[in-house]
Amino acid sequence: MKNILLIFCVLLLTAAKGFSQQFSQYNTGTLYDSFENPSQRAFVPDTSKKYAFNFLIPNLDVNFFLKGDAQATLVSRTFGGYYNNAALQIGNGKYNTMNANASVYSLMFKMFGSLNGDSEIGFFTETKAEGRGSISDETIALFNGTNSFPNNTYDNVFNDHYLYQVYNSIGLSYREKLSKKVAIGFKLSGLLGVDYNKLNIYESHISFDKTNNSAIVSLRGKYYLSQGPGNLDSRSFLPNVRSPGLAVNIGTSYRTEDGITLQANIKDWGFIHWYVNSSTTNFNGTTNIEGLSGKRREDSILSNVRKLVTAGKQNGSFTAPTDGKFELSVTKSYYLDDDKFFKYSPTLIASKELLYNGFTGALVNHFQYQNYHASLITSYDNLNLFNFGLQFMVKSYNYEFFIGSERLLQTAGLASAIHSPASYSPGSFAGADFFLGFSLKFGPVVEHPMNASTIPNGERGFIGRLYNRLFKTNW
Repeated sequence: MKNILLIFCVLLLTAAKGFSQQFSQYNTGTLYDSFENPSQRAFVPDTSKKYAFNFLIPNLDVNFFLKGDAQATLVSRTFGGYYNNAALQIGNGKYNTMNANASVYSLMFKMFGSLNGDSEIGFFTETKAEGRGSISDETIALFNGTNSFPNNTYDNVFNDHYLYQVYNSIGLSYREKLSKKVAIGFKLSGLLGVDYNKLNIYESHISFDKTNNSAIVSLRGKYYLSQGPGNLDSRSFLPNVRSPGLAVNIGTSYRTEDGITLQANIKDWGFIHWYVNSSTTNFNGTTNIEGLSGKRREDSILSNVRKLVTAGKQNGSFTAPTDGKFELSVTKSYYLDDDKFFKYSPTLIASKELLYNGFTGALVNHFQYQNYHASLITSYDNLNLFNFGLQFMVKSYNYEFFIGSERLLQTAGLASAIHSPASYSPGSFAGADFFLGFSLKFGPVVEHPMNASTIPNGERGFIGRLYNRLFKTNW
């Protein structure tokens, strides 16, 4: 990494979450949906084949957003190689909220277990990245030199905060229907940490010497680092257990007599214990940055700040949580014609982060005609960001492919800025989102006992047997 702006831009624009996740797959019954919402079934008896697999074709979701004055600045710097600082407000305490998320399932395999209990078991490998930051206008303006700063001294204009972590995940999922109305599922993940960075600056001061194109910067804060800058490469993603962790997804669903399905999920609730060669620094020092008007000013700023925030670092392991969420949803399906060719399934979703203040409400309008599906997705969060998206899906009982974006307008705007950064017009926020998935089912068809030739009725799953004992049922 050559400069700190590109660290943020690469983190955001290539998707290393404030708060953003994929809603469009809720209640679609895809293999992806069954792993993300573990009480959701992936198989339909008497129709689906027994095994579902993505054949190592990645199923991915990548998204980010940036809210604040720095939209035009970061777009012009990233795609045009120059700074457009016109919107930045210096000395007014303005901050930019940056959040990014990426999830890639490289392997998803699931098999139908037993008709008595309608159970399913699956295995997966996944790579995830979570990033968030609150970065001042002044921090971003500094990388273009001293021109944006009318005064010579400033206090507490660089009190920035950012966090990102990247990790691999491997584990299993289990889903079982406990009764005709209730289903439960879980996804248990063993985590393998790849990279972690967390910076909190509590106090800052800068004094410019504009004659000599230099500045004296003082910072006080705390810095966590699992792996030094510049060392993150493809080899970092190879499986290892030096930074182990654990995460769990738990889901349950209830179907009422009138066909309404209620679903609750706890997602990605876990931790990673970063290895002993990690470091923690309580920094409180001063550095002199020279060459603020030169071509290498970005490198100079980065190298000097990095030396300051790592001075006196203490090596040792630490534990960090993953970005867990609690979600509630309600859905019901309606046929729009007498022949039952057209179906409309609206899903209302409320999602709350467990460790942060992020909250999002979403409405997914799902339309189906035979094997063709289209979804219109809208969401609104506590940062007053409104998102609009579309999904297209082709799905039969044994084949599924989907593609879409939950930030369609922002994605299109950013794509056009790649070719013409000067034409980019900032809105309430900048962002992008893209998701893609595929899987097939194979093997014998899951059949009921009346016509089963290869699959016996089987026994209830272990959760179902426990449920029977607790509630004295015979279902």
